[in-house]
Amino acid sequence: MIFVFDLDGTICFQGKPLSPVIIDAIDKLTYHGHDIIFASARPIRDLLPTLPEHMHAYPMVGGNGAIVAKEKNIISTVHFEEDARDRIVTMINNYNLKYLIDSDWDYSYTGSEDHPIRRNVDPQKRANHVSLESIRKMIKIVLFDVSDHSLVLEELSALPVVIHKHGNEGILDISPQGIDKWNGLMRLGLQDRSYIAFGNDANDISMFQHAHTSIMIGSHKELESYATEQLQADEELIAQRLLAFCKVTEQTDCLTMI
Repeated sequence: MIFVFDLDGTICFQGKPLSPVIIDAIDKLTYHGHDIIFASARPIRDLLPTLPEHMHAYPMVGGNGAIVAKEKNIISTVHFEEDARDRIVTMINNYNLKYLIDSDWDYSYTGSEDHPIRRNVDPQKRANHVSLESIRKMIKIVLFDVSDHSLVLEELSALPVVIHKHGNEGILDISPQGIDKWNGLMRLGLQDRSYIAFGNDANDISMFQHAHTSIMIGSHKELESYATEQLQADEELIAQRLLAFCKVTEQTDCLTMI
């Protein structure tokens, strides 16, 4: 079976890397022949620091589906259409918006250095912090500290983009039209109902819709109707659930040998 894991708020918490108990459980899944994919809102650059080195070659979907990587190489990216990109940049300038804008690897950021968003951007200094003007192919835009959601959303709704709002944090996470995690998984060759998905937020809805089994971590009103199971956001409980899949595999192997 294929297991697809969102990261933040699902198997890692408070911006920290995977804990030893989660790493051990995932390693046991691979030992029993299961395949692992990570699917995150983070770009691949910022996804890697959450994982141990031996998992860096695993297939990955980053930027909510805009970037796909395999065997440590980015194999596919989708960026904003030129007109949409230019209009969003105009909005940023007109409303003096704070932003994090990603290309496939480098990024442009404005805002304070102690903002929670900044702490998770390129902590291992793998990329270049560049000017907004130098990023021609934008694959993901995050607007934060947005004081007037309604006005900004009204203008964004006229563009070919996908928008995720993050609670009451004043954060708008924007991707090119048609891009979501399921789109990225398809570019890795996954088929409908062929995997088990773990997630915790609205941006996991698309991959839950096409999963064989969908396990929601914590509680999220928009996501819960697509989940077949729900677990508390507790690393020990999550690890136990993963190990239960290993036991099922062991039992199936034993029956096959009889």
